[in-house]
Amino acid sequence: METKYQTGFGNEFATEAVAGALPIGRNSPQKAPLGLYAEQLSGTAFTVPRSGNKRTWTYRIRPSVMHKPFERLENRRWLSKPDLDDVTPNQLRWDPLPLPTEPTDFVDGITTIALNGDLFSQAGIGIHIYACNKGMDGRYFYNADGEMLIVPEMGSLTIYTELGVIEVSPGEVCCIPRGVRFRVEIDGIARGYICENYGAHFKLPDLGPIGANGLANPRDFETSVAWYEDVDGDFEQVAKFGGNLWRCEIDHSPLDVVAWHGNYAPYKYDLRRFNTIGSISFDHPDPSIFTVLTSPSGEPGVANCDFVIFPDRWLVGEDTFRPPWYHRNYMSEYMGLIYGAYDAKEEGFVPGGGSLHNQMSAHGPDLDAFEKATNMDLVPQKLSGTMAFMFESRYIIRPTKFAMETASLQHNYSDVWQGLRKNYEA
Repeated sequence: METKYQTGFGNEFATEAVAGALPIGRNSPQKAPLGLYAEQLSGTAFTVPRSGNKRTWTYRIRPSVMHKPFERLENRRWLSKPDLDDVTPNQLRWDPLPLPTEPTDFVDGITTIALNGDLFSQAGIGIHIYACNKGMDGRYFYNADGEMLIVPEMGSLTIYTELGVIEVSPGEVCCIPRGVRFRVEIDGIARGYICENYGAHFKLPDLGPIGANGLANPRDFETSVAWYEDVDGDFEQVAKFGGNLWRCEIDHSPLDVVAWHGNYAPYKYDLRRFNTIGSISFDHPDPSIFTVLTSPSGEPGVANCDFVIFPDRWLVGEDTFRPPWYHRNYMSEYMGLIYGAYDAKEEGFVPGGGSLHNQMSAHGPDLDAFEKATNMDLVPQKLSGTMAFMFESRYIIRPTKFAMETASLQHNYSDVWQGLRKNYEA
């Protein structure tokens, strides 16, 4: 099938898969067109100011309430609260997790690496790796705890949602809003990262002195159009609610929305369309200039989570140490690599792997990167074929017991800085 999209971030969309399915002038008429049921999906409280209100009206074949009662399902390796008492200040880095050898779908293939905050207080994030080798045949899923920012690293995903179909590949990201039902199909093997955001919705950051243009442009975001399944059968619906997985039987596909209008819907973004900002004089600006999306907290400028990327770009600063400088940060940083090499860590940090530098834990370029950057000729330099990213949060990010015990943890990570020499000359 040909996948179609609507463009714009946070727009009020109106879309129908069958002509005449959208009512005109009324959200919930006495009789919805074509014998459909009107149902609102709210992404914010009803009374949130109009500028921030999120909701979508759906016109579906059956209302969402039609399913059997839920019962608990094993959480496997998907966690929503810490399972270790101690949090280390050490810098941590992981190799990619192994790909599954047994049949594993998207939901069963999610492993929690680290997390912070409290989903019941709607603050913080969960950081997960997904690795799967089969589609969600006869299974559907929704997350009541948070929205899911999906960052593929290997293989493409076709995400069939109740509000349309989204295809996403490495170099792109997809955000599935809290509560939206979906299933994931793959062709072969897929792996990537997930930021499960318990806090405020991701939005575009304000540009301030940058002005009206730059970074991620709203017109480059793509939202699904109406598409539906009218299928009866014996299916399973899985929900993540209150930090646990639940399942119920359902006798039809819940992806049966024939038309919808609103501003609460899945979207995708091609990271290669990001308009990178940099210095053309000396030094280089803070990495906040690479922010694609931000989830604000109650304190202005201090994010619940920032999604930051490090894409292809020119480096031209004069008398400037061009890789990231050594720093100790107020924010906590989990980094991943989608493809290519990261300029501050050319060895040991590989696609599918990750690193964690918690607040005030020192980090920066390894020995080789420092020596190379310190002694290079400062001609214009193009970084090409690279895409790293960062989930940055105001809260300490707590690794899970699995993450601290897996064979993928690099126990010698700190060695990358031990060869730095004393160069001081009085």
